[in-house]
Amino acid sequence: MNQFSLTHYQEFKDILRSYHVSDEAKSSLKGLKLVLLIAPTSAGRNTIIRKLLKTGDYHYIVSDTTRPPRINDGILEQNGNEYWFRTEEEVLADLRAGQFLEAELLHNQQVSGISIRELKAAKAQQEIAVTDVDLEGVHNVIKVKPDTFAIMVIPPGFQEWQNRIMQRSRMSEAELSRRFETAQRIFADGLNNNYYHFVISENVEQSASIISAIVSGGMNPHQDRGRELLHSLQHQLREKLEPTR
Repeated sequence: MNQFSLTHYQEFKDILRSYHVSDEAKSSLKGLKLVLLIAPTSAGRNTIIRKLLKTGDYHYIVSDTTRPPRINDGILEQNGNEYWFRTEEEVLADLRAGQFLEAELLHNQQVSGISIRELKAAKAQQEIAVTDVDLEGVHNVIKVKPDTFAIMVIPPGFQEWQNRIMQRSRMSEAELSRRFETAQRIFADGLNNNYYHFVISENVEQSASIISAIVSGGMNPHQDRGRELLHSLQHQLREKLEPTR
């Protein structure tokens, strides 16, 4: 049984199946610079985001969710920090009004998404909006706002990536397998879509600097090497996951 359940599950499912952002919301986003970071597990995405926020030029986009706050490491999640915790009725109302840039039904037990409200706040403060997303989120946002900067953060090499994963808190084999499968999809998506900017996470300061340069219209010194590295990571991960023949 799911830990959480949705009272309005069918309503969410129906509206998300044909959801579209309102014309007013789309218009309000003109001129806003939006940066989405996607990465396989342990690539360093969150560390880079924290570095970007320290520059004072970025506004972290906190997603809305229908699930209640959880306790992590003995500390209760705070509204406006991990998420904006909202009622199902509030989220449904905003979905009907087209006031989410993108939203998803997760694990059939909660709805989470990027609210236009948060993006308007970033624009009002003349800051660059930044957040982390999954593959579906990137695809949904690009459809609505094609000028979004989709940044794929890539570990500097396969062995270094594996070392980083092992240094994290211990994961079950099932969880590790799930994360590797997600990584495979991310690598393939990066190679199959030309809207990604590749940033190799060799050094946090360097990665943040390159992202800021990309957003400002500058050159990306990692782009070509990043594509080559993706091919290598994809190949080595496939070999690791395939049974020994």
